[in-house]
Amino acid sequence: MAVHLVRHASAGSRDPWDAADADRALDETGLIQAASLATLLSAAPITRIASSPALRCIQTVTPLATDHGLEVHRHDHLFEGTDIEAAWECLIDAANLQCDAVLCSHGDVIPTLIRRLHLRGMRLPGGSGCAKGSCWTLEGWDGTRFLDGTYRPPGELRPR
Repeated sequence: MAVHLVRHASAGSRDPWDAADADRALDETGLIQAASLATLLSAAPITRIASSPALRCIQTVTPLATDHGLEVHRHDHLFEGTDIEAAWECLIDAANLQCDAVLCSHGDVIPTLIRRLHLRGMRLPGGSGCAKGSCWTLEGWDGTRFLDGTYRPPGELRPR
């Protein structure tokens, strides 16, 4: 059983964007990163995918959901700027399902969750980070904590 924490893929800069930031779509790089994520997790027995309601997050996990025949559940507690306790509860709920799950969120939420997990004893055997299009795989859930967290930057992901 694993929970995969995914940072949304590249969606360009928010500076020139005039519409609501939640409506910002993936750019060309982001579409490639989303396809690469689907390839990375193609063999994982994923049964649930939840995402921030931001379009860029939903688009990041849509190829993965399509490949697995799943729908993407929109979850406000994964949205940018969310209360960390709400995001934490969302992560714990996913872990308690005892199945492979994917949660797609933002660059302010994921590092805070990883820091909390690390402070509670999760080992980080490789590198660390939260680049756009990256994935954390959390494994070894014992009912109170994950034992290991492995970071995969977008450069390690391979497109189809």
